[in-house]
Amino acid sequence: MSELTSNRLMLERAHVRAGEAIEARFLVEHEGFTLDLDLTLPGRGVTAIFGHSGSGKTTLLRCLAGLARPRAGRLAVNGEVWLDTGCNTFLPTHKRPLGYVFQEASLFAHLNVKKNLRFGLDRVKASERRVDLSQAAELLGIEHLLDRMPGGLSGGERQRVGIARALLTSPRLLLLDEPLASLDQKRKLEILPYLERLHDELDIPVLYVSHAPEEVARLADHLVLLEGGRALASGPIADTLARLDLPLAIADDASVVFEGIVDGYDSAYGLLTLALPGSRAKLAVVHTPMAAGKTMRVAVKARDVSLITGSPEHARSSVLNVLPATVVGIAQDANPSQAVVRLDVDGSPLLARVTRYSMDRLSIVEGMRLWAQVKAVSLLA
Repeated sequence: MSELTSNRLMLERAHVRAGEAIEARFLVEHEGFTLDLDLTLPGRGVTAIFGHSGSGKTTLLRCLAGLARPRAGRLAVNGEVWLDTGCNTFLPTHKRPLGYVFQEASLFAHLNVKKNLRFGLDRVKASERRVDLSQAAELLGIEHLLDRMPGGLSGGERQRVGIARALLTSPRLLLLDEPLASLDQKRKLEILPYLERLHDELDIPVLYVSHAPEEVARLADHLVLLEGGRALASGPIADTLARLDLPLAIADDASVVFEGIVDGYDSAYGLLTLALPGSRAKLAVVHTPMAAGKTMRVAVKARDVSLITGSPEHARSSVLNVLPATVVGIAQDANPSQAVVRLDVDGSPLLARVTRYSMDRLSIVEGMRLWAQVKAVSLLA
């Protein structure tokens, strides 16, 4: 391991609180594939496991759940040791306090929604229950479905019931294996707000497997990027998405995350004003009303960011968001006619995809001060 890589891993792990961590070291060997990971993940919030098909995402989850037994490894969840091959410790799946939601909800077809939920609840002693049925139903917005049979539910409704059932086992770890993969875009947009509520309202660490960057940007606090059974990166979502040495930053759908505080709302135009941390800059976002002071996350796609030099003060433009920025890095895009520029907006990273022609015309170089423009209608909030 190089000194640079070692230092980066030390910095990444510094973001994980002592005593609130998931230690996951696994060595799994199959014919033609090896999973070799040594991860220290946050013991709270949402960690996204991202990678292309065959990168090891599901194998990692199976190790966490005890469905696969690694040749060597250790797993400790917030201080509780579930696996340690050095001490011959292996907690079987049925004894691990976890919830597991697959791509398909796999509800019991002969039981109504309420009885499906009770199946999860009844697996836990009353004295150890941390989530009750009414709380789970309200959190996932399924109170009106309790008497319905699974055959009469939409795909999004079935997944919400499946997640609620997993929560009712009062897990100390929740595993979500591409829960939106089988849904169309309409159903995905239906269920995402409920997943955000899990993030905001429950103190249960979630590992969320996905190959969809927009889901990762919207939900995750921490990101693990897998490739060929190994971790290319593991770190806070905002910094990791913007790293030019990773394939995510030069992908066609590359994006970053801004997290700010709601500063106001213009009801006449349906625009929220979002104050960015440590900056005088603000973002205008097309959104429904939110109370001032609320925290809000916004995903910004690199292809929706344009760059200008000189002062924009007197320019008339339909673009509402104009942010002062400094160029901190430049990478060649997968398309040879384009480049990806990493910017710093008062401490918040931002990516812009521009043509090489524009790079030369504007003489863009590292260290340069300029302005980044982002259309309010392109922000994903």
